[in-house]
Amino acid sequence: MALLVKICGLSDEASVRAARTAGADMIGLVFFAKSPRHVALSDAARLARIAREDPALTVVALTVDPSDETLAGIMQAVAPDMLQLHGSETPERVREIGERFDIATMKALGVREQADLVSIDAYRHAADRILLDAKPPKDADLPGGNGIAFDWDVLQELDLDEQFMLSGGLDPKTVGKAISTTGIAGVDVSSGVESAPGRKQPTLIADFVAAARRQEREGNDV
Repeated sequence: MALLVKICGLSDEASVRAARTAGADMIGLVFFAKSPRHVALSDAARLARIAREDPALTVVALTVDPSDETLAGIMQAVAPDMLQLHGSETPERVREIGERFDIATMKALGVREQADLVSIDAYRHAADRILLDAKPPKDADLPGGNGIAFDWDVLQELDLDEQFMLSGGLDPKTVGKAISTTGIAGVDVSSGVESAPGRKQPTLIADFVAAARRQEREGNDV
């Protein structure tokens, strides 16, 4: 199966074009006011139009425990291809959102230790994709994008089919090992390709995608 590469938290034209040029499969636009990567609806609509210059690039809208009103605004202004739910949404809520807005969903689940994997089965049939992300520290303001990783070895006993993606502390130097260790079908990066919180670095985006693709090729050659 082909590896999916997602660059999340894009907030300017240069980073969207960098992700597209590098060969990313997905870009993420963040709608969460506490995040340094938060974008206004009007800006997000413009960035989505730039992304769609490549029809193969999937536009993902990231939200945290959104209301239906918030989601309706995003859908109307941006028309994303997928909604990423990065809060405490229950499987029932994830399913409801997908059905109500007729859109694919990605549910992020925080992982620190093997015990955190218990909830995965409940989401398998509720979300189209499951993003295994590092569980944030207790005092963190953000549910993701904190630049920390978890021990990937805890995933060894999981059946990581094409529904799963990995996030948390990934960067151009670590993404290859993450893919080879887990056999994951997709990777998602945000802070790992930034020069400062919320400021994406185009060269790091290119390096990240190249490193992921290199590992994908090496894995396929085995």
